[in-house]
Amino acid sequence: MFSTLSTIRNNAGLRACALAIFFFGFSGAATAPYKSVVAIRELGLSDAGFSALTLAAAVINVTAAIYLGILADRDTGYRKLLMSLAFIGVAGYMAIFLFPSAWIFVISLLLPISVYHGLNSLLFGAGRVFSSDLPKGDQAAVSSVLRGLISLAWILVPGLVGFALSGAESLLPAFAIAGGAALVCMVVINVMMPRGGSGDPSQRPPRVSLGAAFRLLTRLPVAARVLGAAVITAMIHVNAAVMPLIVTGQAGGEPGDVGVIVGLVAALEVAFILVWARIVRSISIVAALAIGTGLYMIYLVWLAFALSPASVIAASVVGGVGAAALITLPLGYLQELIAERPGLSASLISVNIFLAGAIAAALFAIGTAIGDYPLVALLGAGAGALGALGLLVLEGWRLRAPL
Repeated sequence: MFSTLSTIRNNAGLRACALAIFFFGFSGAATAPYKSVVAIRELGLSDAGFSALTLAAAVINVTAAIYLGILADRDTGYRKLLMSLAFIGVAGYMAIFLFPSAWIFVISLLLPISVYHGLNSLLFGAGRVFSSDLPKGDQAAVSSVLRGLISLAWILVPGLVGFALSGAESLLPAFAIAGGAALVCMVVINVMMPRGGSGDPSQRPPRVSLGAAFRLLTRLPVAARVLGAAVITAMIHVNAAVMPLIVTGQAGGEPGDVGVIVGLVAALEVAFILVWARIVRSISIVAALAIGTGLYMIYLVWLAFALSPASVIAASVVGGVGAAALITLPLGYLQELIAERPGLSASLISVNIFLAGAIAAALFAIGTAIGDYPLVALLGAGAGALGALGLLVLEGWRLRAPL
């Protein structure tokens, strides 16, 4: 399984993508835990205003990711576009830190930072370009390892930033830290990423408009598969919403227990990402995703009936293994849906995240309307089963990895 790491290490373009993805994850992990606190308590936004801002930013991010994917497919190297996005991120984060006001926060989050988040999918698109000479299974394994670097950043960074800001009167310096991470990301792309990328420029796909791109993405074969992957990914969002509530509710735990469980799952995710990267060399990515979904379903059902923090921790061992599949394997699968357009297909990552969040919100609303938080966990497990079954049917029950 370490051969994938060797592949990344020995490929200059993949090395650059790996470091850039880590520092992109660094910038998000530095600010996400404090975004609502800064917006509401320090800058005076209302709860409803912050919710509307978050939704609007998500919509802009998805639209920007699709348009950026179109632009990226016109340049096999991606380098200039990636550097521009990283610079936009620096400007957005530093504006919030240097000019703290509600209006600057809203404008920065809606425009530069939402556009900067498009760097996430494009870095994976660049990774697919730089690994284009590898077998399909190896390409999926590379995408899984690259996604694992974001998880690694989320393990390391929140604690370090929290320690650095402990006792501080304001949490705004977190945005300065994020701006610094975006700057490092820009430098990495500028210094390390090869000019021109890989692939034959004569093989670039024809240019398409934004409307034509949307039509490509909404074709039934593509849309059905994106929906299936989003339903599976929604299980992660469901857990994020109900796990703390179940732990501190029916399981009788303390808030500190939630942190222990989150850390345990994150550590398992990083460890097992390499395992899943090895598995997809032997079986199809959809079969591997179905296995990971089954493990996560066991976790959610266990969570729904947990009556102690120890029970949740035990369930999280199974959940962490499944979560490693759910956060990494959909990336490689989605990138194959429009393989001839690596930039546009990478934008499906942002679409997947957006749809998964919306599906999870709907499951939460339904579950809490007719029951309680454990019912939400059970609904999430049921939805995941439907998503995995749907993808297996769509792929003709193909279990072996493609040659």
